[in-house]
Amino acid sequence: MLNIALDGPSGSGKSTVAGILAERLDILHLDTGAMYRACALAALKKNIKCLDEEGVSAFIGDIDLQIRYENGEQKTILDGEDVSQKIRNNEVSMMSSDISSLPSVRRKMVEMQRIVAKNNPCILDGRDIGTVVLPDANYKFYITATPEVRAERRRLDLLDKGQKVDFDILLEEINRRDYNDSHRKISPLKQAEDAILIDTSDLSVEEVVDKILAIINK
Repeated sequence: MLNIALDGPSGSGKSTVAGILAERLDILHLDTGAMYRACALAALKKNIKCLDEEGVSAFIGDIDLQIRYENGEQKTILDGEDVSQKIRNNEVSMMSSDISSLPSVRRKMVEMQRIVAKNNPCILDGRDIGTVVLPDANYKFYITATPEVRAERRRLDLLDKGQKVDFDILLEEINRRDYNDSHRKISPLKQAEDAILIDTSDLSVEEVVDKILAIINK
C-alpha cells in the first residue's frame, strides 16, 4: 500500500502540492488539517472553547465527521453538512491550532486517518504524519517556507475568497501558530528524521511537485 507523508507548517503549500501529487499518482489525498478545522468548527457551534479539554472530549468521541471524495476533490462533512468552505475562514484556522493540541482530539483524528491510509493508497499532509500517524510511510517529505512567504500566500488566498486581512496580522498569526504547533506536548510539529526537507520559498507549486515526483520515481 503506497502511503506518502507530507508535513510542514501552515502556509507552506503542502496541501496544494499533496492534491496535485495525488492526481498525478492516481491515489487519494487526505487533507488532515481539514479534519482538525472541522473539530474547531464543531466546538464553535457548541460554544465550547477549543482549549477546554473536558468540554471538547465530551463530544469528540461521537463527532459526526466524514471525509468524502467527489470528482477527486475532498469534501469535509460535519453533522451532514458540507463545511469544506466554512472551515477555511481565518477564525476557524486559528482555532484549529488550539483544538489540535488536545489529546482526545488527536487520538480520534489519528485513528480516523490511519483507517483511511490502511485501506487506500494515499498521500496525507499535516504536521505529524511522518512522526506519529504514519511513521512507516513509504515516502516522507517536510515542506516549509519562510514565515513572510507563508503569510503572503495566506493573504492572497483569503483575498481570493473575498476576505481582506492585513499582512502584519497574518504574519503574527503564522509565527504564533508555528510556536504553538511546535511546542505542544502531543504530536508537535517537527521534521521526521527520515523525511526529505523541501523549502518552497523560491519554488513554484509545479517545481515542488516535479521535485517530489523525481524522488519517488527514482
